[in-house]
Amino acid sequence: MQLTAKLIQVLPLQTGNGKNGQWKKQDIIVETEGQYPKKVCVSIWGDKINEALLKTGSQLTISFDVESREYNGRWYTDVKAWKVEAAGGSGDAAPSDDVYFDEGQMDEKNDLPF
Repeated sequence: MQLTAKLIQVLPLQTGNGKNGQWKKQDIIVETEGQYPKKVCVSIWGDKINEALLKTGSQLTISFDVESREYNGRWYTDVKAWKVEAAGGSGDAAPSDDVYFDEGQMDEKNDLPF
């Protein structure tokens, strides 16, 4: 899933040691636009944390997964980002695979491989 929203708060960085080694997690609060804006807490884990992008007031495009888990009979839901970038892009759009032909260009050729 993807979300474009304004960064309104950066929570303190969390670190620790687990069975797989050291970990770090950065939670951020973003707010959607529209008539009824919503606030969402998004978690960014490990090397996906880019402190240069996490400036309060900036517009971010966040690609994320939603995951729920049960603990002691209660359910908890996480929004985990797997990609965070500045909204509006940096002008580095991916090249398009679309091919366009001029009108009538294909009418004259009969070079199909079958």
